[in-house]
Amino acid sequence: MDVLDSVVIGAGQAGLSSSYHLQRRGIPHVVLDADAEPGGAWQHRWDSLTMRDVHGIAALPGAEPLAEDEGRANEVVAAYFADYERTHGLPVLRPVRVDAVVEADDGLLEVRAGERRWLTRTVVNATGTWSRPFVPAYPGADTFRGRQLHPHDYPGPEAFRGRRVVVVGGGASAVQLLGEIAPVAADTLWVTRRAPVWRTDDFTPEVGRAAVALVEERVRRGLPPASVVSVTGLALREQEREAERLGAYERHPMFTAVEPGGVRMPDGALWPADVILWATGFRPAVGHLAPLRLRSEHGGIRLDGTTAVADPRVQLVGYGPSASTIGANRAGRVAARGVAAWLARDTEGDAVSA
Repeated sequence: MDVLDSVVIGAGQAGLSSSYHLQRRGIPHVVLDADAEPGGAWQHRWDSLTMRDVHGIAALPGAEPLAEDEGRANEVVAAYFADYERTHGLPVLRPVRVDAVVEADDGLLEVRAGERRWLTRTVVNATGTWSRPFVPAYPGADTFRGRQLHPHDYPGPEAFRGRRVVVVGGGASAVQLLGEIAPVAADTLWVTRRAPVWRTDDFTPEVGRAAVALVEERVRRGLPPASVVSVTGLALREQEREAERLGAYERHPMFTAVEPGGVRMPDGALWPADVILWATGFRPAVGHLAPLRLRSEHGGIRLDGTTAVADPRVQLVGYGPSASTIGANRAGRVAARGVAAWLARDTEGDAVSA
């Protein structure tokens, strides 16, 4: 079996950026993508999410920014990614769903996907979070007679017309989806574990860098990564003002239990509900890396830049501070540098700077 210098797992923004920079360095590699079509997680976003709703898509390295567009994000961004792959001739193989990355002989790694195998000197993991929606276990949830779903499976606002909807979660997704649902629902109830923090200042580059630095500090310590918005705070956009007028952003404390007909609030009252939308976030999709034992005693993967401290053959991009599109681009460059440094060390027997 041939030995590759690197295998990139995932062809979203972070994976494409990594492949671009590996290619520029002349490092032989393949990109394994679980989806049948280009587009990363963007191709799975709900149809009502338009380009005016997203918080800006950073241009991929060596490419022009996305043109101003009012189209659906799941079409516009997917087409942008597909064109990028073609233009740069990136070595993407799909659909390939990686099951595990394991130790092989001679200091190599083996990437397994069904019956297929790749031997490689390094791995760049760019699997993001979309495939791991998180829904907490909650007392009585299995008794609820209505519908329960996560933003991963959000069907658009029409599915909530005339319904009484509980939205759980204090992040940007909860705010955005309330903005769509509240104007068509019979009523909405927004519940969070902690009171949301609203941003009152402008989101300047300095504020963004400070937020990213805080998330970077968490992954350096091996803590599970936090979202950047958990640091920056929340803000309402113009398209959410109608929901605000309707009172959708009046936050309530978390209910104590789910019952067949609704949710039981801390004061003992039952809030009748038809739908519970668990906007409770995602977790990093890194289960296939478990055989390498990368996690720290704190539950996260400790990183130095994008390099896994427990195994410097592994780079993680789209993880923690690089989960944004701008961060993913930068992480791709850093990861390629880390791969080159490891390959030089592997060849010469000493660590060298790339």
